[in-house]
Amino acid sequence: MNTEIHLTRRQVREIDRRSIEEFHIPAIVLMENAARAVTETAMRFVSAGKRALILCGGGNNGGDGLAVARHLHNRGVDVSVGLTVAPDKYQGDALINWNIVRAMGLPAAPTSPEAISQSKADLIIDAIFGTGLQQAPRPPFGQIVTAIKKLGWPVLAVDLPSGMDCDTGEALGDSIAATITVTFVAQKSGFGHPRAKALTGEVVVGDIGCPIELIRSISST
Repeated sequence: MNTEIHLTRRQVREIDRRSIEEFHIPAIVLMENAARAVTETAMRFVSAGKRALILCGGGNNGGDGLAVARHLHNRGVDVSVGLTVAPDKYQGDALINWNIVRAMGLPAAPTSPEAISQSKADLIIDAIFGTGLQQAPRPPFGQIVTAIKKLGWPVLAVDLPSGMDCDTGEALGDSIAATITVTFVAQKSGFGHPRAKALTGEVVVGDIGCPIELIRSISST
């Protein structure tokens, strides 16, 4: 879906806003649809009994990851959630999904580069930073990137690889290099940058339910 459309950070935010305000699609529905899109692609790499480590930041990207943990668990995948922020930072829809993760008793705890380096996961899901990132992430993010790279496991990025600027396709300092990226609504403008492919890997566009007429209209502005 929408593989030829490329959206800037501003356009993505406008589509989200108008989907919620004008088309009455609850934000939590968009997050749930995003999680389902990620889950479908993740199942290309894992199956029942396999292990997935989901690294979740504090914003909506992290909320997507928390919802993915639930769906993968329901499919028999052995999931663990590594939080890169204190859970009391969660708000809104991300907080809803954090509460669901806790109610389900899924393994979830603050993580560190050292903990990541000892992971035995078959797949790492990067849900740390999303399209809102516009400056280099603070430590210990660089160490997290190094730990993931040393593991050598497949990495699925949620919306875009953490550390990438979605408008330029450039790394804002350190950046996770994904095996595959499930991006939402449409490709991001930075994905067309010649060096972006080394960070995104294969790109899959996930449909999260935003009206196609709205996407086409805003992509032309």
